[in-house]
Amino acid sequence: MRYVRLDTPKPISRIGLGTWQFGSREWGYGPEYERRAAEIVRRALDLGVTLFDTAELYGFGRSERILGAALGDDRAKVVVATKIFPLLPVAPVVQQRAVASAARLGVDGIDLYQVHQANPVVADTTTMRGMRSLQDVGLVGEVGVSNYGLRRWRFAEAALGRRVLSNQVRYSMIDRGPEEDLIPYAEQAGRIVMAYSPLAQGFLSGRYDATNPPAGAVRRANPYFLPENLERGTQLIATLREVADAHDATPSQIALAYVLRHPNVVAIPGASGVEQMERNAAAAEIDLADDEYAALVAAAHAFRPVTGLAAVPRMVRARLGG
Repeated sequence: MRYVRLDTPKPISRIGLGTWQFGSREWGYGPEYERRAAEIVRRALDLGVTLFDTAELYGFGRSERILGAALGDDRAKVVVATKIFPLLPVAPVVQQRAVASAARLGVDGIDLYQVHQANPVVADTTTMRGMRSLQDVGLVGEVGVSNYGLRRWRFAEAALGRRVLSNQVRYSMIDRGPEEDLIPYAEQAGRIVMAYSPLAQGFLSGRYDATNPPAGAVRRANPYFLPENLERGTQLIATLREVADAHDATPSQIALAYVLRHPNVVAIPGASGVEQMERNAAAAEIDLADDEYAALVAAAHAFRPVTGLAAVPRMVRARLGG
């Protein structure tokens, strides 16, 4: 495993474990997910993974409980990251919710406490006042944000009066917006971009095509999995396979290596089983050659999916089988 080269109290692994699926029935994990989740977490620890990300919203607190129980006595050795859902995130509420998350996780302190989404009405001034108080009493180590643009990320830092270490955003080969400003800022300022959905919810795995779309409710709601988009992605997946063959790797591992090309990016893919966790962790060791990276960039730029409002009628037709 490789780690971010920043001055943090605990090392932060380049590949972490995202736990949205823990306790979330919409992912279809069923009654055995707690046992399976524990196996995934234990194997991640064996592989040197130190970053475990959850949120109070995931499974309405179940993800935090499952993760905390699975980590057990190792909770103090790793970076436990969770997020506050920004419903009225004024200072007293931020403080109360942090206490509740810490209790569910079974920790004395939250290593990285993040604002899950920018609130359109409540200013970061009051949110960060609550965060600063949590840091002052030792309940929170580092502060992070999620789904913030660069301007608001920097404003949040000014409001906190300290570094806002990380910004957790959607980033993958086909969601490349963070490359424009967030990643350059992170590299210049010594911050971290935490990539969620680095495999575009499995689109980049090569498992799906127009004749074999995904079955889960979450993926069916993602326009990338429209038959038309799966067809349009054929060449992109072919390029991933070509590079993967050169490294004796999988397309998913190469897609992860793509985002990790940037030194201040960490990726937090989920894992449905121990084997997937092992493959994800191994991706941290893949070094892409310059020509390979250039080929991936070109293939990603050539992919033009149907998204936004244009995708809505197509998604309705696909859902109805028309």
